[in-house]
Amino acid sequence: MLVVAALGGNALLKRGEPLTATAQRDNVRLATRALADIVRAGHNLVVTHGNGPQVGLLALQGAAYRPDEAYPLDVLGAETEGMIGYMIEQELENALSHDRPVATLLTQVVVDRADPAFGKPTKFVGPVYDREEAETRAKAAGWTIAVDGDNWRRVVPSPKPVEIPDIRVLQLLLDQGVIIVCAGGGGIPVMRRDDGSMIGVEAVIDKDAASALLARELGADALLLLTDVDAVYRYFGTESAAPITDLSPTEARVLDLPDGSMRPKVSAASDFAEAVGFAGIGRLQDAVAILDGSAGTRVAQAR
Repeated sequence: MLVVAALGGNALLKRGEPLTATAQRDNVRLATRALADIVRAGHNLVVTHGNGPQVGLLALQGAAYRPDEAYPLDVLGAETEGMIGYMIEQELENALSHDRPVATLLTQVVVDRADPAFGKPTKFVGPVYDREEAETRAKAAGWTIAVDGDNWRRVVPSPKPVEIPDIRVLQLLLDQGVIIVCAGGGGIPVMRRDDGSMIGVEAVIDKDAASALLARELGADALLLLTDVDAVYRYFGTESAAPITDLSPTEARVLDLPDGSMRPKVSAASDFAEAVGFAGIGRLQDAVAILDGSAGTRVAQAR
């Protein structure tokens, strides 16, 4: 079975931890033990991951430069894909005693330049500022800014992923038995020019949506969306909260879920389940159990 496993941000950095290489390495080491269990269970594996804190760190570093010297988001995304992919690749090789080859691929993901998200930026990136500094930086760099709690931050578009042009390379690697780390942080956002050439774009693609698209284009049998919550909950955050073991895509789409956490995962799971196989949502350490249906929430078409 071909499994696409999407690691949530908690796989790289626990809440409240410092964003250091040591902390990330320690968390990646734990994450790859669960990933190695998927491989030992006899499955082929593709790994995707988040990169929000890492992009934020690079953006904070870039704030030390003049606006025209700062690197754009597509380049920062590529940098974090390489950094995180290196750690996952190395620790997964170690966890498997180097019995299987592992490779990281910087992955371009095409978005539609007519996507309405470009007219309504909503994704927070980078450091927080007071209003005066945010407005000064926005004017100098051409940013859009918005209120985030008691502070102000830059917001950028989050367009829908529509194509993964590197899919042929990924398939070649899979055909050779390679475990792949790719599409980190939703992939590197690019768009096509009129002549067919591609160019990077200032945007952030939702990781779960990109993972679902990747799984569909690869013809994966299962999509795992791994986080630090054991399942999708009905009435989450209330005394009536209860885990859900099975959902159809139709049932999943009408659940009342938080926008910033579980909703994107359930939406991505539904997209994949409608098109190809089944999706599972749950804890990283339960990955194999989610695959066999004994843990987490399974989203699949009714039989």
